[in-house]
Amino acid sequence: MSAISKACEQARAEWKPELIIEQIPYAKLLGIETHNMGDELFFVLPPSKGNVGNPTLPALHGGAIGGFLELAASLHLMMTLPTQVTPRVVDISVDYVRPGRLEPLYALCTVVRQGRKLVNVSVNCWHKSRDESVATARAHFLVD
Repeated sequence: MSAISKACEQARAEWKPELIIEQIPYAKLLGIETHNMGDELFFVLPPSKGNVGNPTLPALHGGAIGGFLELAASLHLMMTLPTQVTPRVVDISVDYVRPGRLEPLYALCTVVRQGRKLVNVSVNCWHKSRDESVATARAHFLVD
């Protein structure tokens, strides 16, 4: 059993997604954090100068936002599905709606459709208000 599989089992049993994040170097590089609010699992991209793409605004790099959305969806599936493997992204589409400012960015994932091997996930991220999205993503993952 791989380290990520063991981390997934332990994270689901103890409801500690940070155990999975510690096993993913890119998630640690971005500094992704999680927060539980009732039944919802929120993902947070804390402000970091390393994630800035336009220093004059300053605005978050689109790649950092896209990576955050993809990782949030993947982590959400690892926490909510009884899978032993890391979900593999088949495709992802990101819509950038507003500039990402250098302040905490929050994301919430929703499984739209789940088949035997393919899962469709919707992700929305925002700064202060859920109604003012910074970006949204639709992603398909292979979970066999």
